[in-house]
Amino acid sequence: MTEKQNIQREPLVRLAKRDDLSGAKKWAIRLVAIVLALVVGSLFIAVLGHNPIAVYHDIITGSLGGPSTAKVTVRVAIPLLGAALAIAPAFKMKFWNIGAEGQIMVGGIAATYFALYWYDKLPKPALLIVMAVASILAGGIWGLVPAFCKARWGTNETLFTLMLNYIAIGIEAYLQNGPWKDPSGTGFPIIAMFDQKARLPKVGGVHIGWIIVLALTVGMFIYMKYSKHGYEISVVGESQRTARYAGMNVGKIIMRTMFLSGAIAGLMGFLVVSGADYTLNNGTSGGVGFTAIIVAWLAHLNPFAMVLIAGLLAVLTKGSNTIQTNFKIPASAADVLSAIILFFMLGCEFFINYRMIFRGSKAKVPAGPAPATPAASPDTAEKEADEHE
Repeated sequence: MTEKQNIQREPLVRLAKRDDLSGAKKWAIRLVAIVLALVVGSLFIAVLGHNPIAVYHDIITGSLGGPSTAKVTVRVAIPLLGAALAIAPAFKMKFWNIGAEGQIMVGGIAATYFALYWYDKLPKPALLIVMAVASILAGGIWGLVPAFCKARWGTNETLFTLMLNYIAIGIEAYLQNGPWKDPSGTGFPIIAMFDQKARLPKVGGVHIGWIIVLALTVGMFIYMKYSKHGYEISVVGESQRTARYAGMNVGKIIMRTMFLSGAIAGLMGFLVVSGADYTLNNGTSGGVGFTAIIVAWLAHLNPFAMVLIAGLLAVLTKGSNTIQTNFKIPASAADVLSAIILFFMLGCEFFINYRMIFRGSKAKVPAGPAPATPAASPDTAEKEADEHE
């Protein structure tokens, strides 16, 4: 085959894994991505007929410009960070837990039961502890179900955990429109607001959930990096066959890790209903479980990096609400602006991990010619494949 024919058969663009980028170059790519995101976002804002600088200014001031707005931003970041911490060990194990949304919801449902029916039977500290434990157990069991099926029958965890989200949302809708419907809700299907005894206390103007998630951040870093369980999670994520060869009980590790993942997500449901909303509704999870996947992925499962990324997304969320009011920008347009920024943040990670090689470019190849091997006939190749099987 001629060299010209070889070039024609070669794809126009192919990808190669990067393994030689320095830390400085990685951060330079991220910085360029942020600048491009702001430029493209500015063009979008200009098309809407607004001043991009004024809009960006209001995003910052609307989320961090004062004590009250900063507190709201922190309140938005709490469940987002907690949900990212929840899915981190599962993702490290290559168990794709897409069910944090449902695990948050069932945690909120369990906490709400005790808030509605036990508030007059227990003192406030005991009631809050019972609510927290109930949410942890509910979320853990909800996460344990797909883990057990995966370990026992090899089911697809992505679809399983995703479908469980809708079951949890359906349970909440049934309770809101049925047994837990507030009779004094003037006809609207709502659940009654919690009694003061079922509400989390505040520290620094924000409920104590921010202290809890920061403690979880430190704990998750230690757990994943220095504990025996964290080591087992890493080995199972790299190769289940290697883990079994080393004597690890892979099924047990999968179930234990998913119980932990669901338990932390369930705890976030408790923090939302008891610390932020003071009730249960169909927006308790509010898409946090899905957005947390972006947080965990951008942070490369590093708990401390998740703090920064969750904070950035909380700023975008709160700032988007502000510009809707100040500039009369539709909610859909504000979401598009946030999506543009997220798109470039995610896209830069692709160029950090891969490089594009175009047809005809001179790519680096291993030194030395490859040994020549005689071409096998189709019959021989088929026979060898059968013997291999």
